[in-house]
Amino acid sequence: MKMGYYDDHSQGRYQKKSGNRGGYFVASIVGAVLGAMLVVISIPALSNQGFLPYTVQPNQNQPAGTNDNNQENFIQQQVSYDVNTDTTKAIDKAADAVVGINNIQTSNFWYDETGDNQGPAGTGSGVIYKKAGNKAYVVTNQHVVEGATQLEVTLNDGTKIPAKLLGGDIWTDLAVLEIDADKVKKIAEFGNSDALKMGEPVMAIGNPLGATFSGSVTQGIISGINRTIPVDINQDGVMDWQAEVLQTDAAINPGNSGGALINIAGQLIGINSMKIAQNAVEGIGLSIPINYAKPIINELEQFGVVKRPYMGVDLKSVAEIPGYYQEEALKLPRDITYGVALRQVVPNSPASKAGLRELDVIVELDGGTIHDVIDLRKHLYQEKKIGDQMEIKFYREGKLQTTKITLTEDKS
Repeated sequence: MKMGYYDDHSQGRYQKKSGNRGGYFVASIVGAVLGAMLVVISIPALSNQGFLPYTVQPNQNQPAGTNDNNQENFIQQQVSYDVNTDTTKAIDKAADAVVGINNIQTSNFWYDETGDNQGPAGTGSGVIYKKAGNKAYVVTNQHVVEGATQLEVTLNDGTKIPAKLLGGDIWTDLAVLEIDADKVKKIAEFGNSDALKMGEPVMAIGNPLGATFSGSVTQGIISGINRTIPVDINQDGVMDWQAEVLQTDAAINPGNSGGALINIAGQLIGINSMKIAQNAVEGIGLSIPINYAKPIINELEQFGVVKRPYMGVDLKSVAEIPGYYQEEALKLPRDITYGVALRQVVPNSPASKAGLRELDVIVELDGGTIHDVIDLRKHLYQEKKIGDQMEIKFYREGKLQTTKITLTEDKS
């Protein structure tokens, strides 16, 4: 296009030197028209070859008062990019079901100008999963609501609603709240966390660092499935439980706890719970799989607690007991360095009725080896039901014995 213009211009300059001004004028007009034609023709050509990230189409509307027969055509180009992907559709579907949660506690150090000593102790996130009549139900983490004297839910549009705690469970770190449903517009749709695949795209929605970043969205993939993470529930330095979680590299920060992990279909597949926070670690977020959470959520909503089988014992892993006491107090054979010692047996409990006593050491349940307290709890809580019988092998005074226990409901 540049060379064509240069040749025309050169020809015109040559004619000017020859004294033919009319020829110079005609050559200039021809060059300009050819140049314009080249520009107009090149636009769709480039688009078809993939040089432009969008298709340029002329506006078909003619300016008022124009006539195609006697006026020059004007090509008007309006370029727009409609960002509508599977990701944005998923967020649109799920975002309004994710809420903020304010944990308000009574404090001797907090007073506002009215003299009220109720102050915010922390913030987290939650997910509206059900609407029934004039009530709606929110799932969150137990640690988000722990210690609260009042709870407040903030909807995606900023509306604040008082919330009632129906129940919480320290072992799964789940809690359920009840709120008025008048202003609730959307609820989350449950997905199938058992069908997740490594590398599958997911998004985390929540309120990292509180209201300032409410409704934040981060994107990543499923980095791990069926992870087990040791948890110290009572903060005594001893692991009490192993949480079963999904691993994702979608950013999960303080305040995201209790929020939603969704799949590309906008379905809830996890409740964001924690992250591994170390200087050398990045991109390890953990979420409670929704299939694991659903029965817990249902029980908390209905009963306020999770009904689990009960033995009535206080436990200590043998591996945590010094070798001297293993031999002198527990009377264990030297080759037995595993199991669970009974530090106390509650009177009239299932364990007491089965003949178990203080300092007995449980090494098997229903034929499966019990290495530590976590093994015993996982078998009791995940494999057994209230009313079931359980066979126990244990050492007493160095001798292996067997008994059967009938499990009851934990009333505590």
